[in-house]
Amino acid sequence: MKYFNDAIIGNKQMVASFTKKGELLRLFYSAPDYKQFVDYVYTGVKINDSNLIKLHDDINNLYNQEFVKDTNILKTDILNTYFKLKITQVDFIPIRHNILVKKYTFKNENTIDLDVNFLLHSKLLTDENNSISGKVIHNGIIQYAHDYCLTIASKNKNISSHQINDTINNINTGTIQDKDYIGMSADSSICFNMGTIKPNEQKELEIFIKINDNKDKYKMDEIENEIEKVKKIDFIKELENTKKYWRKYVKDHTKIELKEETPYEEKIKKIYNRTILLYPLLTNDVTGGISASIEIDEEKTKCGRYAYCWPRDAVFVTKALDLLGMEKESEKFYKVFCKNTQSKNGMWEQRFYTDGRLAPCWGYQIDETASVIFGVYEHYLRTKENKFLQDSLKMCEKAMHFLERYINELFDIKEEKDLVKKEIEETYKDRIVKIPVSYDLWEMHEGTHLYSLASIYAAYTSMLKIYDEIELAKDASNNRLKQESISKQKEVINKQLEIIKKFVLENLYDENRKSFVRSAQDNKIDISILGAVVPFNMFKKDEKKIQNTIETINMHLRTFSGGYMRFEDDHYMDGKPWVIATLWMALYYIENKDYKKAKECFDFAVNSSSNYGYLPEQVDNSTMKPAWVIGLGWSHAMFIIVLDKLINRK
Repeated sequence: MKYFNDAIIGNKQMVASFTKKGELLRLFYSAPDYKQFVDYVYTGVKINDSNLIKLHDDINNLYNQEFVKDTNILKTDILNTYFKLKITQVDFIPIRHNILVKKYTFKNENTIDLDVNFLLHSKLLTDENNSISGKVIHNGIIQYAHDYCLTIASKNKNISSHQINDTINNINTGTIQDKDYIGMSADSSICFNMGTIKPNEQKELEIFIKINDNKDKYKMDEIENEIEKVKKIDFIKELENTKKYWRKYVKDHTKIELKEETPYEEKIKKIYNRTILLYPLLTNDVTGGISASIEIDEEKTKCGRYAYCWPRDAVFVTKALDLLGMEKESEKFYKVFCKNTQSKNGMWEQRFYTDGRLAPCWGYQIDETASVIFGVYEHYLRTKENKFLQDSLKMCEKAMHFLERYINELFDIKEEKDLVKKEIEETYKDRIVKIPVSYDLWEMHEGTHLYSLASIYAAYTSMLKIYDEIELAKDASNNRLKQESISKQKEVINKQLEIIKKFVLENLYDENRKSFVRSAQDNKIDISILGAVVPFNMFKKDEKKIQNTIETINMHLRTFSGGYMRFEDDHYMDGKPWVIATLWMALYYIENKDYKKAKECFDFAVNSSSNYGYLPEQVDNSTMKPAWVIGLGWSHAMFIIVLDKLINRK
């Protein structure tokens, strides 16, 4: 299984992921979450009379991989120690062209001549409704289905041999041959004869992968014409342009000047820069939808998949985007993605594709809806653009009506017959079914949860502040009916705020455990309890019950490595500490001005990062290495938020 994306590259429409040995794992187009085309793309060399030497899986190969500094350009050095052939593989996706460029340099570091053939064996994802076939062209192969085709071809060299059918049975010999130029196999292979490479001599091969979605151009001659156009692109020039683009992008979004005087400081800087480089690869440039991560488990063998946009998760990410000077990206998330995905009744479902289509869901989560309102106001605090609030007001009010209905049903509140009540009933007369019980933050337990209620509490307080800002606007102050409507709505909100807090104090604090607990259905300790303090501010950091809760959290969730688990008896992926949970504790300690403990939590996150600066979801306690989902957007968001607060002491 392909669980770990060690390196990620891309542009605004195409994203690719690789192993630390340079193997292409996934290729997405035209968004970071859909569609993924590649089952596998194996590469290898046949040297002299050898069998196939797989570039990414051979006992005699030594590997060294790195990103070109401050870019999304990946460089992998592969040295075959037996033949002393060094292969440098550079992978990048140009900013202006939706192609994956793979540039290979073969250098003979031996004292004898080496006859080298380069082979590529690829299989695309296929099913009965979209089966893959293959067609060989003079410089590569087109693997095609009804709705798309994927071309792997060389810019500067023709293929020397190919195999369409049964290639898997003899590819390991390094010798492929097929009389057919076209066939119905999902996997095919091609070979490029690099000729004899003399000692200290080097030769180059430029390969590109292009995807055509068959919407505008679907005839084979049209597709082949597009391939000829790609061959005219100057890849060396595009490599330099891509390098300049990403370095400027990092410079433009570096809002905190970080020292790099020690290895530890260098690591922080690496995570910071990699976060800047990661977010555009997770974001749908058209809608502003933000994928939680690049996919890691298509077959759902260990999870329900990750390459979707959860509105709640994305709200944390937009906070980080704002801190990185990516305010336009944040605004697009709220003004385009959130508006397009809001249900008629005002709620947001669990998760979506980044293009706004509803993704597979398994439950309902009230905090998805509440978080958006909270996020809208948080973004406003950054930009102070009143027009953004005006444009978002209708969306937020629809969401508020849904939250109010949820609270009314949850606590069996009978409203008075007022204008607001009449408006709500008229709006939702076609949706009178009872709102289902909500899942918790972690999507595992149904019930009435502290985090969920705290998120509603924060949405309400944010809405009151939004109304205050709206009332200051000229059009609101001169509109009596609008003023009356806002005043009525404020009364409803304030009344429900009291009800929510009263319920939490009376039902979600366990006197025996001396701690808040996660839900009314069980008394487990959960890191999400912290949401009631930060960021939702239902309770103050120094309240006695909160201080008691922190002690209980440390007793039950802190692991020997200094990382924190999500909740008691968490068995998902064997219950390892989470970067999110640990940085959440850091946020509490910062709120409490305990910077020493905050830094201990922050250090855990820093030390858990990959060699390239990616932060995982979970961490192996013993090795401090990423244990699940490398490059999680929410983990990177918490890192940026905590770093900003530590640097600015706020």
